[in-house]
Amino acid sequence: MNKKYEKYIDYIVNDIEEPYFENMKEMYGLSEKEYEMVLSKIFNQPITLERCLNVYNQYGDKIYHENSDGMWRKWEFNLDGNVSYYIDSHGYVTDNR
Repeated sequence: MNKKYEKYIDYIVNDIEEPYFENMKEMYGLSEKEYEMVLSKIFNQPITLERCLNVYNQYGDKIYHENSDGMWRKWEFNLDGNVSYYIDSHGYVTDNR
């Protein structure tokens, strides 16, 4: 990856807000092929995408979901694999810590 492109991707990672898929497409003009690169940097871990709606961590846990209307949900897991934190686009937060 050339330095200019790498800087652009890093800019997006530091600038983007939820809903990620909608913003990657509409605001930044990224292709679906670039989504995984951006999201793995946002979540700071290897991720897997499913139909450009779901993001899974390396353990197969869903860590982000976005509807086609821009509504989203995000989960964080503790080291035991349990949900420690949940937030959605309405501002609803559940803290299980």
